[in-house]
Amino acid sequence: MKINKKIIKELSDYLDEFNLTELEYTEKDTKIKVSKNNLSINNQSIPTSKVNLSSDTTNKKEDVKSGIEIISPIIGTAYHAPEPGAKKFVEIGKKIKKGETVMIVEAMKTMNHVPSTSDGIVKKVCVEDGQPVEFGQTIIILE
Repeated sequence: MKINKKIIKELSDYLDEFNLTELEYTEKDTKIKVSKNNLSINNQSIPTSKVNLSSDTTNKKEDVKSGIEIISPIIGTAYHAPEPGAKKFVEIGKKIKKGETVMIVEAMKTMNHVPSTSDGIVKKVCVEDGQPVEFGQTIIILE
């Protein structure tokens, strides 16, 4: 894979121009992720940047999932419980029925309950509480 330094430089410039901390660019089988973190040493802020390059074809084996996938129906923020400190909707090993709420995805201050699409036992919870999710992203895997 040939690395296009021009794209990386352009993405890095966008971080500063739009005051972003992370930016991801995908084209065909290439994914470029540029992020900027601020470290402080002796109370002096030192900007750093990190560039991750990956090819989707090399990650396919790692992404193989077995089981029934429940996906996010919308873009938003995923929550495992109806409110902070409350009991989680699901945990690994819990048996759930079709239609049961497995998570909430908040979008534009609206709490959207995500129902299970199938009966099963929770094998894996793929997102952390409070993590942003994309449309179609796997959030739970059932056995």
